Amino acid sequence: MSAETESETGAGAGVGAPGAEVSGAKWSGAGVPDSPAARLQALFEGQRLTPTQRRIAHSMVRRAADVPFLSSVELAELAGVSQPSVTRFAVALGFDGYPALRKHLREVAPAEQPAGSASYNEYQQAVEAEIENLRHLAELLADPRPVRRAGRLLAASRPLPVLGLRAAASQAYGFAYFAAKVHPDVRLLNEGGTMIHDRIDAAVRAGASALLCFALPRHPREVVDTLAYAREAGLSVVTVADSAFAPVAKVSDLLLPAAVGTGLAFDTACAPMLLGRVLLEAMCDDLPDAQARLEEFDARAAARGLFVE
Repeated sequence: MSAETESETGAGAGVGAPGAEVSGAKWSGAGVPDSPAARLQALFEGQRLTPTQRRIAHSMVRRAADVPFLSSVELAELAGVSQPSVTRFAVALGFDGYPALRKHLREVAPAEQPAGSASYNEYQQAVEAEIENLRHLAELLADPRPVRRAGRLLAASRPLPVLGLRAAASQAYGFAYFAAKVHPDVRLLNEGGTMIHDRIDAAVRAGASALLCFALPRHPREVVDTLAYAREAGLSVVTVADSAFAPVAKVSDLLLPAAVGTGLAFDTACAPMLLGRVLLEAMCDDLPDAQARLEEFDARAAARGLFVE
Protein backbone atom coordinates (compact mmCIF):
# COMPACT_ATOMS: atom_id res chain seq x y z
CA MET A 1 0.00 0.00 0.00
CA SER A 2 1.43 3.37 -0.97
CA ALA A 3 -0.05 6.41 0.71
CA GLU A 4 1.08 9.73 2.04
CA THR A 5 1.72 10.88 5.56
CA GLU A 6 -1.47 11.11 7.65
CA SER A 7 -3.26 9.00 4.98
CA GLU A 8 -3.85 12.10 2.89
CA THR A 9 -3.96 11.56 -0.83
CA GLY A 10 -1.98 13.46 -3.42
CA ALA A 11 1.77 13.10 -3.02
CA GLY A 12 3.98 16.12 -2.77
CA ALA A 13 6.19 16.68 -5.77
CA GLY A 14 9.94 16.66 -5.75
CA VAL A 15 13.17 14.76 -6.16
CA GLY A 16 15.45 14.03 -3.24
CA ALA A 17 18.59 13.63 -5.30
CA PRO A 18 22.04 15.01 -6.04
CA GLY A 19 22.19 18.26 -7.95
CA ALA A 20 19.66 20.07 -5.76
CA GLU A 21 19.86 23.81 -6.09
CA VAL A 22 21.30 25.09 -2.83
CA SER A 23 21.32 28.88 -2.63
CA GLY A 24 23.04 29.34 -5.96
CA ALA A 25 25.25 26.29 -5.59
CA LYS A 26 24.52 22.62 -6.25
CA TRP A 27 24.88 19.73 -3.87
CA SER A 28 26.93 17.81 -6.37
CA GLY A 29 30.28 17.94 -8.04
CA ALA A 30 33.70 16.62 -7.03
CA GLY A 31 33.61 13.79 -4.56
CA VAL A 32 29.99 12.71 -5.21
CA PRO A 33 29.95 9.05 -6.36
CA ASP A 34 28.28 8.25 -9.63
CA SER A 35 25.00 6.38 -9.30
CA PRO A 36 21.84 5.66 -11.33
CA ALA A 37 19.93 8.19 -9.21
CA ALA A 38 22.58 10.85 -9.76
CA ARG A 39 22.59 10.27 -13.51
CA LEU A 40 18.80 10.46 -13.59
CA GLN A 41 18.85 13.69 -11.60
CA ALA A 42 21.27 15.18 -14.13
CA LEU A 43 18.59 14.56 -16.76
CA PHE A 44 16.09 16.65 -14.81
CA GLU A 45 18.33 19.57 -13.83
CA GLY A 46 17.39 22.86 -15.41
CA GLN A 47 14.00 21.57 -16.60
CA ARG A 48 10.85 23.54 -15.80
CA LEU A 49 8.59 20.70 -14.72
CA THR A 50 4.95 20.82 -13.72
CA PRO A 51 3.92 19.37 -10.33
CA THR A 52 2.79 16.16 -12.06
CA GLN A 53 6.08 15.92 -13.93
CA ARG A 54 8.05 16.50 -10.73
CA ARG A 55 6.09 13.64 -9.19
CA ILE A 56 7.12 11.36 -12.04
CA ALA A 57 10.75 12.49 -11.71
CA HIS A 58 10.64 11.85 -7.97
CA SER A 59 9.36 8.32 -8.52
CA MET A 60 12.01 7.64 -11.13
CA VAL A 61 14.88 8.75 -8.90
CA ARG A 62 13.57 6.64 -6.02
CA ARG A 63 13.44 3.57 -8.27
CA ALA A 64 16.39 4.44 -10.50
CA ALA A 65 17.53 0.84 -10.99
CA ASP A 66 14.06 -0.39 -11.96
CA VAL A 67 12.86 2.45 -14.18
CA PRO A 68 14.66 1.40 -17.41
CA PHE A 69 12.60 -1.81 -17.36
CA LEU A 70 9.20 -0.23 -16.76
CA SER A 71 6.58 0.44 -19.41
CA SER A 72 4.91 3.84 -19.53
CA VAL A 73 1.83 2.29 -17.91
CA GLU A 74 3.93 0.80 -15.08
CA LEU A 75 5.74 4.11 -14.51
CA ALA A 76 2.40 5.92 -14.46
CA GLU A 77 1.12 3.49 -11.83
CA LEU A 78 4.31 3.90 -9.80
CA ALA A 79 3.99 7.70 -9.81
CA GLY A 80 0.21 7.72 -9.40
CA VAL A 81 -0.39 9.65 -12.62
CA SER A 82 -1.96 8.92 -16.02
CA GLN A 83 -0.12 7.20 -18.86
CA PRO A 84 -0.45 10.29 -21.13
CA SER A 85 1.25 12.30 -18.36
CA VAL A 86 4.28 10.01 -18.66
CA THR A 87 4.35 10.56 -22.42
CA ARG A 88 4.13 14.33 -22.00
CA PHE A 89 6.90 14.13 -19.40
CA ALA A 90 9.20 12.36 -21.86
CA VAL A 91 8.47 14.99 -24.52
CA ALA A 92 9.14 17.79 -21.99
CA LEU A 93 12.60 16.30 -21.47
CA GLY A 94 13.29 16.50 -25.20
CA PHE A 95 12.55 12.93 -26.28
CA ASP A 96 10.21 11.83 -29.08
CA GLY A 97 8.21 9.79 -26.60
CA TYR A 98 8.54 7.41 -23.69
CA PRO A 99 10.25 4.62 -25.70
CA ALA A 100 13.07 7.03 -26.57
CA LEU A 101 13.36 8.08 -22.92
CA ARG A 102 13.46 4.47 -21.75
CA LYS A 103 16.15 3.67 -24.30
CA HIS A 104 18.20 6.54 -22.92
CA LEU A 105 17.61 5.36 -19.36
CA ARG A 106 18.93 1.91 -20.20
CA GLU A 107 22.14 3.57 -21.33
CA VAL A 108 22.64 5.55 -18.12
CA ALA A 109 21.29 3.01 -15.58
CA PRO A 110 22.55 -0.49 -14.66
CA ALA A 111 22.38 -3.06 -17.45
CA GLU A 112 20.43 -5.63 -15.45
CA GLN A 113 17.58 -5.52 -13.03
CA PRO A 114 18.50 -6.13 -9.38
CA ALA A 115 17.98 -9.74 -8.34
CA GLY A 116 16.22 -10.94 -5.23
CA SER A 117 13.86 -8.02 -4.64
CA ALA A 118 10.89 -9.97 -6.00
CA SER A 119 11.14 -12.43 -3.08
CA TYR A 120 10.71 -9.72 -0.42
CA ASN A 121 7.37 -9.24 1.30
CA GLU A 122 5.89 -5.74 1.61
CA TYR A 123 7.53 -5.09 4.98
CA GLN A 124 10.96 -6.13 3.76
CA GLN A 125 10.48 -4.02 0.66
CA ALA A 126 9.81 -0.99 2.87
CA VAL A 127 13.05 -1.64 4.76
CA GLU A 128 15.00 -2.12 1.52
CA ALA A 129 13.59 1.16 0.21
CA GLU A 130 14.81 2.97 3.33
CA ILE A 131 18.23 1.38 2.96
CA GLU A 132 18.34 2.76 -0.57
CA ASN A 133 17.34 6.19 0.72
CA LEU A 134 20.22 6.05 3.20
CA ARG A 135 22.66 5.02 0.46
CA HIS A 136 21.45 7.98 -1.57
CA LEU A 137 22.02 10.27 1.41
CA ALA A 138 25.53 8.87 1.80
CA GLU A 139 26.22 9.80 -1.82
CA LEU A 140 25.09 13.37 -1.18
CA LEU A 141 27.23 13.64 1.93
CA ALA A 142 30.33 12.80 -0.10
CA ASP A 143 30.35 16.56 -0.66
CA PRO A 144 30.13 17.86 2.93
CA ARG A 145 30.23 21.56 2.06
CA PRO A 146 26.45 22.24 2.15
CA VAL A 147 26.08 20.54 5.54
CA ARG A 148 29.10 22.37 6.94
CA ARG A 149 27.70 25.65 5.70
CA ALA A 150 24.38 24.83 7.34
CA GLY A 151 26.17 23.97 10.58
CA ARG A 152 27.86 27.37 10.61
CA LEU A 153 24.57 29.19 10.01
CA LEU A 154 22.79 27.29 12.79
CA ALA A 155 25.62 27.65 15.29
CA ALA A 156 25.80 31.40 14.74
CA SER A 157 22.08 32.01 15.24
CA ARG A 158 21.23 33.08 18.80
CA PRO A 159 18.45 32.10 19.34
CA LEU A 160 17.93 29.24 16.87
CA PRO A 161 14.29 28.62 15.84
CA VAL A 162 13.57 25.06 14.67
CA LEU A 163 10.37 24.60 12.67
CA GLY A 164 8.47 21.42 11.88
CA LEU A 165 4.71 21.02 11.49
CA ARG A 166 2.46 17.98 11.18
CA ALA A 167 4.47 15.00 9.87
CA ALA A 168 7.76 16.88 10.39
CA ALA A 169 7.01 17.91 13.98
CA SER A 170 8.80 14.88 15.44
CA GLN A 171 11.91 15.59 13.36
CA ALA A 172 12.00 19.18 14.62
CA TYR A 173 11.44 18.05 18.20
CA GLY A 174 14.25 15.49 18.03
CA PHE A 175 16.69 18.02 16.61
CA ALA A 176 15.71 20.69 19.15
CA TYR A 177 16.00 18.23 22.06
CA PHE A 178 19.61 17.39 21.30
CA ALA A 179 20.58 20.85 20.02
CA ALA A 180 19.52 22.39 23.34
CA LYS A 181 22.31 20.43 25.05
CA VAL A 182 24.99 22.30 23.09
CA HIS A 183 23.32 25.49 21.78
CA PRO A 184 22.49 28.24 24.31
CA ASP A 185 19.03 29.10 22.95
CA VAL A 186 16.95 26.72 20.81
CA ARG A 187 13.30 27.58 20.19
CA LEU A 188 11.04 24.78 18.93
CA LEU A 189 8.22 25.76 16.57
CA ASN A 190 6.18 22.58 16.14
CA GLU A 191 2.65 23.96 16.45
CA GLY A 192 1.06 26.10 13.76
CA GLY A 193 -1.51 28.82 14.10
CA THR A 194 -1.64 32.59 14.19
CA MET A 195 1.09 32.91 16.82
CA ILE A 196 3.86 31.31 14.79
CA HIS A 197 4.71 34.62 13.11
CA ASP A 198 4.80 36.25 16.53
CA ARG A 199 7.35 33.69 17.69
CA ILE A 200 9.49 34.31 14.64
CA ASP A 201 9.33 38.06 15.29
CA ALA A 202 10.39 37.43 18.90
CA ALA A 203 13.33 35.31 17.76
CA VAL A 204 14.46 38.00 15.32
CA ARG A 205 14.24 40.68 18.02
CA ALA A 206 16.35 38.45 20.28
CA GLY A 207 19.05 38.24 17.61
CA ALA A 208 18.25 35.16 15.52
CA SER A 209 19.94 35.05 12.12
CA ALA A 210 18.83 31.64 10.82
CA LEU A 211 15.94 29.19 11.05
CA LEU A 212 16.07 25.43 10.57
CA CYS A 213 13.00 23.77 9.04
CA PHE A 214 12.10 20.11 8.63
CA ALA A 215 9.57 19.74 5.81
CA LEU A 216 8.04 16.39 4.89
CA PRO A 217 5.11 15.41 2.66
CA ARG A 218 2.39 16.24 2.53
CA HIS A 219 3.70 19.78 2.78
CA PRO A 220 1.40 22.08 4.78
CA ARG A 221 0.77 25.40 3.10
CA GLU A 222 1.45 27.02 6.47
CA VAL A 223 5.07 25.86 6.35
CA VAL A 224 5.64 27.53 2.99
CA ASP A 225 3.98 30.72 4.23
CA THR A 226 5.99 30.66 7.46
CA LEU A 227 9.30 30.23 5.68
CA ALA A 228 8.47 33.10 3.34
CA TYR A 229 7.70 35.24 6.40
CA ALA A 230 10.95 34.19 8.09
CA ARG A 231 12.98 35.22 5.05
CA GLU A 232 11.18 38.56 4.87
CA ALA A 233 12.09 39.02 8.53
CA GLY A 234 15.76 38.61 7.63
CA LEU A 235 16.40 35.00 8.63
CA SER A 236 18.48 32.60 6.54
CA VAL A 237 16.32 29.48 6.05
CA VAL A 238 17.98 26.06 6.17
CA THR A 239 15.56 23.28 5.21
CA VAL A 240 15.72 19.50 5.42
CA ALA A 241 13.12 18.27 2.93
CA ASP A 242 12.22 15.05 1.19
CA SER A 243 13.12 16.49 -2.19
CA ALA A 244 15.18 19.13 -3.90
CA PHE A 245 12.00 20.11 -5.76
CA ALA A 246 9.73 20.21 -2.69
CA PRO A 247 7.38 23.20 -2.41
CA VAL A 248 9.59 24.67 0.34
CA ALA A 249 12.58 24.92 -2.03
CA LYS A 250 11.50 28.32 -3.32
CA VAL A 251 11.46 29.78 0.20
CA SER A 252 14.70 28.18 1.43
CA ASP A 253 18.20 29.62 1.26
CA LEU A 254 19.86 26.24 1.78
CA LEU A 255 17.91 23.06 1.07
CA LEU A 256 19.28 19.63 2.01
CA PRO A 257 17.27 16.73 0.53
CA ALA A 258 16.71 13.35 2.17
CA ALA A 259 14.06 11.09 0.65
CA VAL A 260 11.22 9.51 2.61
CA GLY A 261 9.94 5.97 2.17
CA THR A 262 6.44 5.63 0.73
CA GLY A 263 5.97 1.86 0.66
CA LEU A 264 3.79 1.67 3.77
CA ALA A 265 0.49 3.28 4.71
CA PHE A 266 2.42 6.11 6.39
CA ASP A 267 5.65 7.62 5.11
CA THR A 268 8.91 6.66 6.82
CA ALA A 269 11.61 9.25 7.44
CA CYS A 270 14.84 7.49 8.38
CA ALA A 271 16.99 9.55 5.99
CA PRO A 272 15.64 12.96 7.12
CA MET A 273 16.18 11.95 10.75
CA LEU A 274 19.76 10.89 10.08
CA LEU A 275 20.44 14.08 8.12
CA GLY A 276 19.19 16.02 11.14
CA ARG A 277 21.76 14.25 13.32
CA VAL A 278 24.46 15.02 10.76
CA LEU A 279 23.45 18.69 10.95
CA LEU A 280 23.76 18.50 14.73
CA GLU A 281 27.31 17.21 14.33
CA ALA A 282 28.16 19.99 11.90
CA MET A 283 26.67 22.57 14.26
CA CYS A 284 28.70 21.20 17.18
CA ASP A 285 31.84 21.62 15.10
CA ASP A 286 31.13 25.37 15.03
CA LEU A 287 30.21 25.68 18.71
CA PRO A 288 33.54 25.87 20.59
CA ASP A 289 31.92 25.13 23.96
CA ALA A 290 29.78 22.22 22.74
CA GLN A 291 31.92 19.56 24.40
CA ALA A 292 32.04 21.46 27.67
CA ARG A 293 28.25 21.80 27.65
CA LEU A 294 27.84 18.06 27.05
CA GLU A 295 30.23 17.22 29.89
CA GLU A 296 28.36 19.61 32.18
CA PHE A 297 25.07 17.95 31.30
CA ASP A 298 26.51 14.49 31.94
CA ALA A 299 27.80 15.58 35.34
CA ARG A 300 24.44 17.04 36.34
CA ALA A 301 22.57 14.01 35.03
CA ALA A 302 24.79 11.73 37.10
CA ALA A 303 24.28 13.86 40.21
CA ARG A 304 20.51 13.70 39.75
CA GLY A 305 20.50 9.98 38.97
CA LEU A 306 18.68 10.88 35.78
CA PHE A 307 19.51 7.74 33.81
CA VAL A 308 19.53 4.05 34.74
CA GLU A 309 23.06 2.72 34.60
